Amino acid sequence: MTKTTRVMLAVLAVCGTSAAMAQSSVNIYGRVNTTVEGQKIGSTSKTGMESNGSFIGFRGTEDLGNGLKAGFVLESEFLADNGAGKDGGSMNFKRNSEVNLSGSFGTVRLGKFFVGSYLATADYISMHNHDVGSSADALYAYVFPEGNQIAYRSPEFGGVTAEFNYGFGEKANRTSSLQGVDLTPVLGTASVAGEHKGAFDAALNYNNGPLGLGLGYTQAKTETATFDLKEQQLGLRASYTINSLTLGAYYQYYKADADVVDTKRHAYRLAAMYTMGASEFHANVGRAQSYKGDLDGYKTSATQWTLGYNYNLSKRTKVYGYFTKINNGDDAAYGVTNAGDNFRSIAVGVRHLF
Repeated sequence: MTKTTRVMLAVLAVCGTSAAMAQSSVNIYGRVNTTVEGQKIGSTSKTGMESNGSFIGFRGTEDLGNGLKAGFVLESEFLADNGAGKDGGSMNFKRNSEVNLSGSFGTVRLGKFFVGSYLATADYISMHNHDVGSSADALYAYVFPEGNQIAYRSPEFGGVTAEFNYGFGEKANRTSSLQGVDLTPVLGTASVAGEHKGAFDAALNYNNGPLGLGLGYTQAKTETATFDLKEQQLGLRASYTINSLTLGAYYQYYKADADVVDTKRHAYRLAAMYTMGASEFHANVGRAQSYKGDLDGYKTSATQWTLGYNYNLSKRTKVYGYFTKINNGDDAAYGVTNAGDNFRSIAVGVRHLF
């Protein structure tokens, strides 16, 4: 073999390797978000460090040709204040774990991930700190039991995308408690536990310039030894940007049907963000009305509000502070363990995206 031939074969090998590498890629990304906070829960005060939805993720895609791509997403949440896994456990991918296929037809996803109804409504309105940490939205009712999911997301048509999600029950046990309320006065127990009988979620998103609209619907069923429970939620969202001012709002209707308890609830949130150079000024307020029906007469309403300030050191790094408070009715327990307790926090922190 001549020297020229060997050089040509080496060049071809390198080109072949480069072509194969160009067809697939894996990225590491994540968020480290830590605050120092002074909290008061009921009559108990404490000062400490908190992790606010910190996670590390791995995302990969492979070009299969003819416009078809395969991909995966793995995200592991951890406690940035002490380095442990979420809830003090070991590293896992419970935050997001999916494999997907995408093309001109849209995207098919299998695994565990946030459903479209939440992302189309409440997630858009939580502008100040990614809807994580002590200032996260405590009033939104997240009905869908995550995991064992199959979803389809459509391509974009004139700014509109649709997503449909089904969660397999797999005869697993599911504990379903009504958002922010103890059911002991009605059922003799704090929550409903039974067999997960499947869940369905649908969402529509519209984004066109300064205007954004969202619609989300969820239904989940639980079968206990003595009765069946059907939970439903319907959410609507609107957002609009006027120069440096962004305004947003969502409304949510929640309903629970069973032989032993039949109740419904309305909730809403208003949010505003004003930007001035590297500074962002945030304000939002949410209200959950009292449950009606079989829980009528109980004081289960709550109000949550937050004032925040972000200073963006770069596109990836910010320092920030906020004051947040939840005022619970005597029989409500949003964001706390004991009904009637209120919650407040004063926090300063640093968030870095990578």
